[in-house]
Amino acid sequence: MNAMSETIAIEQSVAPATRVLLVEDDADLCQAIAEYLGKQGIEVSVEGRGDRALQRVLDGKPDVVILDVMLPGKDGFDVCRAIRGSGNAVPIIVLTAKEEDFDQVLGLELGADDYLSKPVQPRVLLARIKAITRRTHGHPATAADGDILQFGRLRIHGVNREVVLADKRIELSPAEFDLLWLLASNAGRVMQRNDILKSLRGLHYSNADRSVDARLYRLRRRFGQDKEAGWKIKTVRPHGYMFCLEPW
Repeated sequence: MNAMSETIAIEQSVAPATRVLLVEDDADLCQAIAEYLGKQGIEVSVEGRGDRALQRVLDGKPDVVILDVMLPGKDGFDVCRAIRGSGNAVPIIVLTAKEEDFDQVLGLELGADDYLSKPVQPRVLLARIKAITRRTHGHPATAADGDILQFGRLRIHGVNREVVLADKRIELSPAEFDLLWLLASNAGRVMQRNDILKSLRGLHYSNADRSVDARLYRLRRRFGQDKEAGWKIKTVRPHGYMFCLEPW
């Protein structure tokens, strides 16, 4: 083995594993997910009760939380709300009952980053985990030249994923930041929902997928969308959304 190969091998051997907290009370599903992800080098911790989940997140500092909706002690929506209320921006993937769109939308509005419908396909879950950790720990794939985007009083840092408006830091979840960066990198141009969804989640848009709308709703609330002062992020029906230049 030459020096370069030896260096690469050492780096790979000490690279930290992705740590996942699985909040799910179905023991068989937990075992299946933990075994599959474990073979992919992902460390999985399991919590079966919703009322203990927040403390497990704060103590364990996982890289990703996989959160079932139906849990004993406290349901997944309340857990998601509590995690975000604590100021923790850990990526959250919600597991929802199949075809219950209400669960998906509500979870996203409360601060979840992604969702999967049951029954869970381990390969799909693995792909979502990898996509979320790449976005969270890496540089946004759609970044414009330079690491900072500036629009009037708004400043967006691409590397440290920090957003500042009028000298006040705006706390965003990973999913909210990804959407903001994508739209701001294409400021003044209408972005179609299909392009947004494909960029953020690797999927083509469908009428049943409300994830983009839910993330946008949360962004608008954080920035105080004001019709009188001018739309900051405008809906252009039926095409998509546009990040506006002037109101900032």
